[in-house]
Amino acid sequence: MMTEPMAARVEQRRARASTAVAPRPAPPRSRTVGLLLGLVAVLDVIGLVMVLSASSVTALRAYGSAWIFFERQLLWVGVGALLLAATMRVDYRVWRRLVVPLLSVTVVLLVLVLVPGLGISVGGSARWLGVGIVRIQPSELAKLAVVVFAADVLTRRADRIDSARLTVVPVLLVFSVIALLVLVQPDLGTTLVLACIVMAVLFVAGVPLRVMATVTLLAGAATALAGMAKSYRRGRLLCFLHPASDPGNACYQLQQSLVGLGSGHVTGVGLGASRAKWGFLPNAHTDFIFAIIGEEVGLIGSLLVVGLFIAFAVLGVRAASRAPDRFGALLAGGITAWVVGQAFINIGAAIGTLPVTGVPLPFVSFGGSSLVIAMAATGILINVARQSR
Repeated sequence: MMTEPMAARVEQRRARASTAVAPRPAPPRSRTVGLLLGLVAVLDVIGLVMVLSASSVTALRAYGSAWIFFERQLLWVGVGALLLAATMRVDYRVWRRLVVPLLSVTVVLLVLVLVPGLGISVGGSARWLGVGIVRIQPSELAKLAVVVFAADVLTRRADRIDSARLTVVPVLLVFSVIALLVLVQPDLGTTLVLACIVMAVLFVAGVPLRVMATVTLLAGAATALAGMAKSYRRGRLLCFLHPASDPGNACYQLQQSLVGLGSGHVTGVGLGASRAKWGFLPNAHTDFIFAIIGEEVGLIGSLLVVGLFIAFAVLGVRAASRAPDRFGALLAGGITAWVVGQAFINIGAAIGTLPVTGVPLPFVSFGGSSLVIAMAATGILINVARQSR
């Protein structure tokens, strides 16, 4: 018969053996970080392939080379990857100390864009600063500035979250100044993305529902007013409601987008075989690249892209819910709303379920500022996920 000390030693040996044999499961944060990196990489690759396909005809006609837009996009993907690698290694709490200079630089740049001779105007919109192909779009930086500012204010005043005067009003004031500067460029699409960011951060912060309802009503009224104030915006809104009302003019772009999407059916006409990109669909490689995706790889490819953004939303919410502190949760929630909200505004415009607003598809559309800053913001989101509980 085994004595009690001997039995205790046998149990200890068994416990050590079971611990040594059974591998410890990977922590959830490792899976979240890896999946986020994988998602961004896949979206970047899809973007490179589709930019090459969608822009080849336009590039050949304008520059004599079908590769020009692809080469620029590849360069911006490289820059974005470097920034993502940097921001994912910098503690996200550092951004709280940079909120004032970040906000100040953003406002100054947004003002400079409106100065004649400094701002670069394309298609009637003055949105860029720079020389030649080296350009920055300050409204993209504004998205990062707004999310960091809102997260910082609502973190510092967490104990007074029921006081709209001390929490919601400061956030809305800063948002209104930046939104007004963006709106006069004019850029209604980016203004809507900024509104999505602010609403998401307020919601995650726990602002009372009655206040959220009031803010939503005011935002809806302001959007409707801005949409009807200019004739071209009014035309886009009417096209969204009645796509066949003016197919040869205001509704032409939407009609061509729907034709391209419909031509793809289930499996698509094949990579590079799009007919819409031959001058029929304006902005095929930028705002309406989703229509080319639907035409060339069909419903299956379109659903894959939509699924990738849904997965991004799930991982972003997971990172926010497991953040080590309130600022991390608000920052992760705002960045997630930024990327996913912008994606569905773009896709909604391409398929005719939302008015055309001119925002790019994150990580996929051609464009340097949007791609680089979105990847830098994703690096911040990954840093939150790396430190999750």
